[in-house]
Amino acid sequence: MIKSSAPGRAGIIGNPTDGYGGSVMSCSIAEQAYVTIEKCDKLVFEMGDEKFVTDGKVEFSFKNDRFLIPEAILNYLNIAEIKMHLKAWSDVPFQAGLAGSTAMLVAALNAILKFLNKSTVCEHKYHMAEMARTIELNYMKIQCGYHDQYMATFGGLNYMDFRDKEQYRQLKHEIYATVEPLHPYVKELPFVLVHTGVRRVSGSVLKPIRDRWMDGDMKVISAYEKIAHICRYGKKALLNKDWIKLGVLMNQNHRIQQKLGASGEENDRLIEIALKNGALGAKLAGAGGGGTIIALHPKPDKMIKELERAGADRILFLDPGKKAEVVDTENEGGGDKDGA
Repeated sequence: MIKSSAPGRAGIIGNPTDGYGGSVMSCSIAEQAYVTIEKCDKLVFEMGDEKFVTDGKVEFSFKNDRFLIPEAILNYLNIAEIKMHLKAWSDVPFQAGLAGSTAMLVAALNAILKFLNKSTVCEHKYHMAEMARTIELNYMKIQCGYHDQYMATFGGLNYMDFRDKEQYRQLKHEIYATVEPLHPYVKELPFVLVHTGVRRVSGSVLKPIRDRWMDGDMKVISAYEKIAHICRYGKKALLNKDWIKLGVLMNQNHRIQQKLGASGEENDRLIEIALKNGALGAKLAGAGGGGTIIALHPKPDKMIKELERAGADRILFLDPGKKAEVVDTENEGGGDKDGA
């Protein structure tokens, strides 16, 4: 059996400039997506409580979006016939702005490559992140930047620089992002994640803004240049534990996104409640339109109670110890465990 996992993530500051040559500071969360693969005489996809079974030939015509991820991976790898039992589940809230679908994609891609013994297809984490991004954009047809794929692959607390990646390229021509781990220097992460309970598809939020950016809309262009600039100052504030400064920058980040129409009524409502209850800063953890907010608060207990009273669906926390991992259990005793 192959076992694989990959974490969700929360954008602390800088998102969503990852698709526009910007900078993002982000951290993995405790919740993860999980995939197992076993040998089988058929092709079986088991996603949650739904199952797809065939004789081993994939026709890439699934009617159920639940199986879009394994279908897209096999399509990308150009594999029409394969026999295996792939089972997948996740404790990342669904469509919550925490990169749950990307975490599932990375976990499944790692597992399938290990099962096929195609380690040479992906030689390092940067390539894995870019492969996942290529699949999500071109095979799953989801508008996306690079933040989610890099975080699901690397995990941890990272400052990421996406300069020169604003013009989407084919994988063979794409340059790699800069990923700078910050968790060795940061022992305190006074952040709370608040899931609104509102589901949204990130691509539906991002595509209209991407279209405006491509059309040369200076309001969007200048806004994302400003957010990227804010993120670089946010890195210094985080490393210096200057929570007041970081909170101010997070609030600026959110106001810019809000003016572009990329937030959402429920996000804004919970952000306002967090700020009224002592949060130094609060913003979107993802693309917006629903999903999850992230609030900076050194002593958050009262704030959490007020948010729960106001209807927050779920409270979560950052976990920089999580990263993508894949294990071949036949060789587990021999240490065949990869941080892929």
